Amino acid sequence: MKLPALLLCLSLLPGSASAAATAGSAALPPWFAETFLDFRDDVAQAAREGKRLMILFEQDGCPYCKELILTNFSQKAIADKARKKFLAISLNIWGDRGVIWTDGRKFSEKGLAAFLKIQFTPTLVFFDERGGIVARLNGYYPPHRFEAVLDWVAGRRERKIALAEYLRTAVREPAGEQLHDEPFFLKPPYDLRRRGARPLAVFFETPSCAACDELHREGFRRAGIAESLKRFDVARFALGERTPVMTPAGDRLPAEDWARSLGLSYTPSVVFFGADGREAFRIEAYLREPNFQRFLQSRAREMRARGETVDLWR
Repeated sequence: MKLPALLLCLSLLPGSASAAATAGSAALPPWFAETFLDFRDDVAQAAREGKRLMILFEQDGCPYCKELILTNFSQKAIADKARKKFLAISLNIWGDRGVIWTDGRKFSEKGLAAFLKIQFTPTLVFFDERGGIVARLNGYYPPHRFEAVLDWVAGRRERKIALAEYLRTAVREPAGEQLHDEPFFLKPPYDLRRRGARPLAVFFETPSCAACDELHREGFRRAGIAESLKRFDVARFALGERTPVMTPAGDRLPAEDWARSLGLSYTPSVVFFGADGREAFRIEAYLREPNFQRFLQSRAREMRARGETVDLWR
């Protein structure tokens, strides 16, 4: 769901609501592939699917690997491009799994990392259809630069323009590096058990998230949304935040672990809990709750009956 539609959903809220492999310590997105690690086959498979092979070199406990997963790959535009345009595989630079390089030579994961002189994690290596390396990112790239690299590789622009030159003109404006605060956000300690309290709205964001910036810059400034949120207790956490939380279900755990248990993948996301502490619905990149879809349709009909214009994309 585009952010404007997310904002409309917030403005239509009713008065009450009723419930692997790792990179660092963050779970890899489900579209990372498990293969036999024969890169000759992986390059060929990617080519058949109109994709390119992307290899992520990571290691446990790597903070920037975690940043790549939680910040870059939580943004829908980046995740969609990576999923649709690339066959993505992760390797541990200290791992012992067997790998076959594009020329048939055999290595362990750590042997291949040494062969390629991988010195930083994350390092991403991108391949063309013949198994040649077209780009290599040593270390973490923030989302606005990382997305431009994906565009360059997926568009096969190496035949037209050097990556460095492309980045000088194609990189979008960076998003804010800090989370935004709002006066209506709950303050710690976070005891989110309802015990008959008001319904709860929990926002999950990350830094360097343009859609999160827009949510604060425009969404929360809209009178209808601000008025609707007054009916809720409102909390906000970062996807990678280790702040302790007492969840509506009564579990005490870090906010990051709670977000993972909720299966959240995109930012911004908001999860709504009723006065009974059960999740009622959520708004992510896609709306998957059929009852909420029906609620929106019903509410839209009511608005039209009053002569109001309803446009989900404004």
